[in-house]
Amino acid sequence: MSLSIRFVPEALRSIAFGSIGAAYMGVGTAFDNPVRILFIQNLTDAGLTFSFDGVNDHFVLPDNGFLLLDVSANKTNERGFFVAEGQRIYVKELGTPTTGSVYLSAFYGTAS
Repeated sequence: MSLSIRFVPEALRSIAFGSIGAAYMGVGTAFDNPVRILFIQNLTDAGLTFSFDGVNDHFVLPDNGFLLLDVSANKTNERGFFVAEGQRIYVKELGTPTTGSVYLSAFYGTAS
């Protein structure tokens, strides 16, 4: 029995500045796996508001800012604190972006 956990990325998700408006839009698709590490980059030229439910504001990222959440990289495969499989991240304008994109990288663990 192996006790190691393999680090695996999901496909990169993104949304271009022209698709970000006053209402929440999903950044790509929902997660396929329980996420251990979440990296969100706002590479637009405006501050943006993000949500985990598409309704309530949860955090703001300034232009060219990022959020790195290492929620359970050092836990076992079955135990720990994860961003749920099926969860989606949403974004809306705080300012009005005129260039760039938002990128979302998600990483999960699997038994090797």
